[in-house]
Amino acid sequence: MISLARLFVLTYAAGFRHSYIPTAVEVLTRLGERSGLFEVYATDECSELTYEMLSKCGAVLFMTSGNLPLTEEQRMALIDFVKRGGGFIGVHNAADTLYDFPEYGRMLGGYFLSHPWTQEVTVVVEDHNHPSTSHLPERFKVYEEIYTFKNWSKEKTHVLISLDVNSVDLSKGTRSDNYYALTWCHTYGRGRVFYTAFGHFTKLWRTEWFQKHILGGILWSMKKA
Repeated sequence: MISLARLFVLTYAAGFRHSYIPTAVEVLTRLGERSGLFEVYATDECSELTYEMLSKCGAVLFMTSGNLPLTEEQRMALIDFVKRGGGFIGVHNAADTLYDFPEYGRMLGGYFLSHPWTQEVTVVVEDHNHPSTSHLPERFKVYEEIYTFKNWSKEKTHVLISLDVNSVDLSKGTRSDNYYALTWCHTYGRGRVFYTAFGHFTKLWRTEWFQKHILGGILWSMKKA
């Protein structure tokens, strides 16, 4: 029998609260049920992020914003969970959180800097061998709020999807090299970290490609794909 892992989903908003979150929880729950590989436990109560809770989980998914009211013990519980082999998935605004906890930024791969483009863009799939991207074409168009990042380096992670800079006004950009990653993954200790900057708009969560994308990232982080 396949064991059912728990996906702990935290939706607390200390900053801007994105309207997509209720739909996202609904979609994630259904994806878990359909796959038969995980069950979703979603909450906006930061107090529930504890060593005890994490001991029952296969992965943690953040859709948070701002500096979360987590104690030092809770912060270390999250870091230890991933370092010891747990999975972490960050969606969109998960890069716009915990600025006062630099180790979180190092684990995730960077922090939100700005969103200079909210428009239809073309994106480039750089790795088709990952479960989150294997179903995608080499290039495709999507309407999205595009994030740029600080404290981010291509050398410290594995880029899965990046922005085709020919589809935007680069004068609004924030990087001298004009390279903008949108989805990446890497190991952190014995754990796996997956981040996707997609997801700002509620309707995106209803699309088949994005649902397969986020499901692939979750299963990869849980070492189930």
